[in-house]
Amino acid sequence: MFTPAQLDAANAMCKGTLMETLGIRFVPGAGDTAAATMPVGPHNHQPMGLLHGGATAALAESLGSSSSYMLIDRSKHAVVGIHLSAEHLRSVREGVVRAEGKLVHQGRSTHVWDIRVMDEQDRLIAVCRLTNMIIDRKP
Repeated sequence: MFTPAQLDAANAMCKGTLMETLGIRFVPGAGDTAAATMPVGPHNHQPMGLLHGGATAALAESLGSSSSYMLIDRSKHAVVGIHLSAEHLRSVREGVVRAEGKLVHQGRSTHVWDIRVMDEQDRLIAVCRLTNMIIDRKP
């Protein structure tokens, strides 16, 4: 969905943010999907040694928000997430998870993304939906 230059720009924006802390990297998606990966380990575990649901949600929101950001006129607009839902279906203890997002609505003022998070064996870990609001950038 995005060019290598756009992916490089998205990854550069991660420096000094939660995305960098969690190790989130934007990667090429298949067809019309956007994609990102995140390593799983003690830095994003909950006390039982499993991937924290909040880290999964952060991966989904980071993917959808950054993808919306790449689709707008950034000189005039900004992106803010206004709703995120996540259904956690399977646990992960280690490895890398991959989020793939598909834009299901690209309106003038909102974008809606369906995001699937999978483990390294392509098992579904979580299903998320993100709604972003496209707002005017303040001068």
